[in-house]
Amino acid sequence: MATELATKSFASVSSLVGLQVFSRAFTFILNQALVRIASPEVFGTATIQFELLLSTILFLSREGVRNALLRSRNTEQPDRKSPSNQLFANISVIPVLLGAPLSLCATFAYRAFSSSHTRTQPHFDTAIGIYAVAAFCELLSEPLYVRAQKELRLGVRIRAEGVAVVCKALASVGALMYAGKDWSLVAFAVGQLAYGAAVLAVYLLEFKGWGGVGLKKVNVDVRGNSRAIYWNPELLWLSFAMTAQSVVKHFLTEGDRFMVSKFSPLRDQGGYAVATNYGSLVARIFFQPIEESSRLFFSKSLSSSASAMDKDQGNEESQVDLALDLLHIVLLLYVHLGIIFLVFGPPYIPTLLSILLPPRYLSTSAPRVLRAYCSYLPVMAFNGFLEAFISSTATPSELVAQSRAMGFFSVLFVVAAVGFGRGLGWAETGLVYANVLNLGARAVYGWVFTSHYFDRRDREIRIFKVIPSWSVLNASAVVAVIIRVSALVYGRGLAKDTAIHIAIGGVCFVAWAYIS
Repeated sequence: MATELATKSFASVSSLVGLQVFSRAFTFILNQALVRIASPEVFGTATIQFELLLSTILFLSREGVRNALLRSRNTEQPDRKSPSNQLFANISVIPVLLGAPLSLCATFAYRAFSSSHTRTQPHFDTAIGIYAVAAFCELLSEPLYVRAQKELRLGVRIRAEGVAVVCKALASVGALMYAGKDWSLVAFAVGQLAYGAAVLAVYLLEFKGWGGVGLKKVNVDVRGNSRAIYWNPELLWLSFAMTAQSVVKHFLTEGDRFMVSKFSPLRDQGGYAVATNYGSLVARIFFQPIEESSRLFFSKSLSSSASAMDKDQGNEESQVDLALDLLHIVLLLYVHLGIIFLVFGPPYIPTLLSILLPPRYLSTSAPRVLRAYCSYLPVMAFNGFLEAFISSTATPSELVAQSRAMGFFSVLFVVAAVGFGRGLGWAETGLVYANVLNLGARAVYGWVFTSHYFDRRDREIRIFKVIPSWSVLNASAVVAVIIRVSALVYGRGLAKDTAIHIAIGGVCFVAWAYIS
């Protein structure tokens, strides 16, 4: 059963990676068009502040419920009308119920606390109103998304997000080109509304309507008495616990954008948005599918309810061994990718941006922020994978303990951000390094939790299985020196020098990959 579950969980990785490659490539092309049409001020408002509003509504409404439902064992119930499945479906409606008031509250709060310079941009209120509607439109598809995940129909999500990305790109660029400069913010909002509507439309077509989604009472036996209830108490409590935790987690995840939107000039917000969009390409294409598939596998094989069931089948040990093997493989892969970011990233960022960005963006914070992202991405990958393990296996009391730790990490982030930004004068770059410190602390917490989890089951995470060989480490050090010398000698911006610098990097990468 363990091997079969792993196969089902990770059969989706290639599809999810394909989806992310397609969507990120399309988004990359879209951003290349947008940065040439929209000013840094408009781009910063839309992709930092409006996207932050959108992610706040979506994350707080659905993230905790999604993680809780992943740990349910109801996927084994073939009859969708069974009591347990109906209680499962009732929980999936909670994001919609939370989303309506949260959309209103978050929009009014953002409107009240945004700066006067931001609010005076043309059609600002119209744009944020459309973003709120777009968020709620996407939340309407959440019960159908949950049903598709429950039935392992991952192709539905791939089609929905693929179609939505295309609709967003066409709507955004079309509106920008048609409506003119004064309607730029509304054009971004129309693109997001097209995305949410497309996602909902694909799910409705797939399930031929709402598929029986709706709150329905279920008669259950409680100590010999029949009782009509809407919610499975244990699953409801876990959903609320994870939703409460997601508030802190969201601040930690989006803390840099909170602070950039509040304290940075709009022009530098545009540069920061461009840098983070480029920097997140690898994370969304590669890390996110692995993290989601890992969470699915760990939730179904190692959660407390799963363990209780598998003890009866004699499969618990094999599932723990398989999970440990997966942990070793993914962490070793992440170490290799981290080396690539740290060795090759900083020397080639200026060359890359001079090709990708128009000159007006090169004078913003984009080059500095993207160099800092080379340190941020490896730490983010480790933390995301380890937190996926925690959310899949932790008991409610352990989730409470993690929430307390995250409270401390949020304080650490704020102190580091203020220290880097004011004391050292690093501004937007300091926020990235503050996030590195924050995510590093969370990754250490995740490592300790994961180690204790396997220790209690007479297993051990072997550090030598996640660290590359000495030959790889030595080759990395040599290559790092060579390409940094190349950057000093040939990084002057001339076409011939740039070509030589790129050629040296290519040869070094091939040699490093061969040794690895």
